[in-house]
Amino acid sequence: MSDITPEDLQKKFGQLKDELESAAGAARSTAQKVGVVAGVVLVLLAFFLGSRRGKAGKTIVEVRRL
Repeated sequence: MSDITPEDLQKKFGQLKDELESAAGAARSTAQKVGVVAGVVLVLLAFFLGSRRGKAGKTIVEVRRL
């Protein structure tokens, strides 16, 4: 049977930590990109829906002098 030393545990935990940090960094980068794209889409959607509603709801007021 082989003995597990504290150095072995520290080395393995260090490897796991590095792998976890790299995976989290990639996920964070992807999440930021998705968030930016979703924000741009929402702003554009609000702009186009607002301009469309503005055209449809125009009121023409005619002023006549008596």
